[in-house]
Amino acid sequence: MKPAMKENLSCEFNILSAEAAGEIEAKRSRFIAALRPCKNEEEARAFIEEIKKKHYDARHNCFAMRFGTPEKVLERFSDDGEPQGTAGKPMLDILKGAELYDLCAVVTRYFGGTLLGTGGLVRAYSDALKDALSNAKAGGLLIPLFKGRIVNVLSDYSYINKVKYQAQMRSLFPFKEVYLEKCELSYVVPEEEACDFEKTVTEMSVGKAEVTAGDSILYGRSSESGTFIY
Repeated sequence: MKPAMKENLSCEFNILSAEAAGEIEAKRSRFIAALRPCKNEEEARAFIEEIKKKHYDARHNCFAMRFGTPEKVLERFSDDGEPQGTAGKPMLDILKGAELYDLCAVVTRYFGGTLLGTGGLVRAYSDALKDALSNAKAGGLLIPLFKGRIVNVLSDYSYINKVKYQAQMRSLFPFKEVYLEKCELSYVVPEEEACDFEKTVTEMSVGKAEVTAGDSILYGRSSESGTFIY
């Protein structure tokens, strides 16, 4: 059984683990939203071109993208011919509000013959993206990331079961297990619990287990891959 993610941890930001889509209709205009995880702007631009080729007969393909971290973020958006501020920027604001990074959103519009006005366009593009995000959430594709550390434990076999018990009690993810002359165990530990786990293992092994913590990392958990380092 895979350990459950603690619910009281402070989320750094969210990512999308797989593609998602949504669609709405407003006064006979169709607004089709597509989301894809992207590592950089180059991947996002390629995704936008894919959507444009797929919907070659559509009037507009507006987009918004975000990359990086809360400390350093790159953002781009486009109204693609719609009145300024009615499509790309509202879409970007939704991604920002969801604290999502490393993804691109494209909303394609098939014109239905009736003008929506600036307010109507903002609502339509926003609602299409919200529908895609709602579908992504329902499918478990929106993944929160947390700060943590890889804590390494080098011990002889006499203490290894106690180490595993302490890790299990904290629902820690075993990152690596090596059994040779000594046991080397590595765990993904939430940032705020790393010091306490180190102290507990050191005390219960009477200082005979070597415990070291690595640099800060970001990790998450998905239904498909379990706990992963981002």
